Amino acid sequence: MPPANPQLYAVLTGPAPTTIADVVARMEAIDALLPNNDGLKWFNRLYLMVTQQVDLKPPGGAWKSPAWLTHLDTVFAGLYFSAVANSLIGAAVPDAWTALFESRFTAGIDRIQFALAGMNAHINHDLALALDTTNTDLGITPTPSSPQFADYQSINGLLNTVMPAALTMLATDTLGVLAEDTGKVGRLLAFWDICQARSLAWDFSNTLRILPGPARDAALAAQDALTGTLGRAILALR
Repeated sequence: MPPANPQLYAVLTGPAPTTIADVVARMEAIDALLPNNDGLKWFNRLYLMVTQQVDLKPPGGAWKSPAWLTHLDTVFAGLYFSAVANSLIGAAVPDAWTALFESRFTAGIDRIQFALAGMNAHINHDLALALDTTNTDLGITPTPSSPQFADYQSINGLLNTVMPAALTMLATDTLGVLAEDTGKVGRLLAFWDICQARSLAWDFSNTLRILPGPARDAALAAQDALTGTLGRAILALR
């Protein structure tokens, strides 16, 4: 079937990004196409802010394993781009993402809810897959003392740096201001911890590496269902 939004679909399905700067450029193009009443815009904007920090502000001026981090970043972003593209043509989409896509234009949901529902889908569902793919592609098995794990942990620091500015951005409309005034922002951040989710994704990727095919498929299906349920709970919070 033809895509619901041909212009957006064309951006999403262009040549695969090979650098973090390529990922940033694609997210900027997506942001320019999405109207303010599209909930996907606010996840994309938050993701863009984080990725810009990864590209421009590596801790100490340089990443310890830049080839690994770049590969992870592009594979990871590619899962997001593919999910949105598939949703536009009616193809199969993980339930983790469906939770956000089915509510993209629903009135009464605050920007931060859309942003965190997207982060929930991307981190809880996609990140372990991206880690597993990256490590397989590069033929490495990172350990807690590896430069890869050090870089992975350093991104938590970037997230903590970005989040105050991101929350300000997400609270610029009437609904966002109301959410802050009623304490919804604090409840959402207590409800779902981004850094903790990233730690769990690392552990889950290690589990996926050693699971045989059927058990791996079952674990991924269970994770997808759980992530979808959590995403709908984030979006339903009032």
